[in-house]
Amino acid sequence: MSDHSSDTHAGFAAVLGAPNAGKSTLVNRFVGSKVSIVSPKVQTTRSRVRGICIEGTTQVVFVDTPGIFTDTKRRLERSMVHAAWRGAADADVILLLVDASRGIDGNLREIFRGLKETERRALVIINKIDVVKRDVLLPMAAEIEDMGIVDQLFMVSALDGDGVDDLLDHVCKLMPAGPWLYPEDQLSDISERLLAAEITREKLFLQLHQELPYSVAVETEQWQDQHNGSARIEQVIYVQRESHKAMVLGKGGQRVKAIGAASRAELSEILDRPVHLFLFVKVRERWAEDPERYRDIGLDFDV
Repeated sequence: MSDHSSDTHAGFAAVLGAPNAGKSTLVNRFVGSKVSIVSPKVQTTRSRVRGICIEGTTQVVFVDTPGIFTDTKRRLERSMVHAAWRGAADADVILLLVDASRGIDGNLREIFRGLKETERRALVIINKIDVVKRDVLLPMAAEIEDMGIVDQLFMVSALDGDGVDDLLDHVCKLMPAGPWLYPEDQLSDISERLLAAEITREKLFLQLHQELPYSVAVETEQWQDQHNGSARIEQVIYVQRESHKAMVLGKGGQRVKAIGAASRAELSEILDRPVHLFLFVKVRERWAEDPERYRDIGLDFDV
């Protein structure tokens, strides 16, 4: 908690949206640092990640939530969607991100329906305006306004920052008066061990392209701070089948080496010190049914 004077403001802003709408990219831009992993694939974000932004005397805790989608056949998918709605329920302000290139699809209509049922309104942000023509954006905005849950509508590009400053200014004005919720120098509530695992999982997404089985997890098993200031990190990549293990390893182990090199380089930059990263790939057929794995990433198992 902060001991700032009584003129401070602080609160939570949940960022909702369908998968791959750009939620993590927007939260990272608000914070000014990488706190949530990003990839072109859907369902990259699995748990709620809090990114902390300070503007003047206002602290906004942005809650990056998993994408909300309707076809939740597996337990992991149901837990992710549950985490997103729970993040919205606890928030002072809801930001609903709309992918302009995708338009108003079934997943987005489900989110509108859910907000109406809970009598919540939202700031609606049409994202990726840099890839859509204006004559498509205006009818889309009009249809969204008619949904009945819009407090105000913004158009932004989270990737290049267009319109983001105006959006942030507006969010700050909506934060309730009160002391800051986190120390001034803290950017996220995610632990270094979990962030390291998430960075490696992001590199898996990027390296494996369409081959990636979504039933893959990364766990930081060992973290040792060395006398020379470096960090020695051991991580396990869990897959559900031997064929998936072969995909992650690649021919002669070249793919996992490339994943490790990319993750090590980014972790060294984020932690501002040398990192020695060791990756191990193990088959655990039913890891996605293990309650402990859910607890590790902040998801509810029984939903």
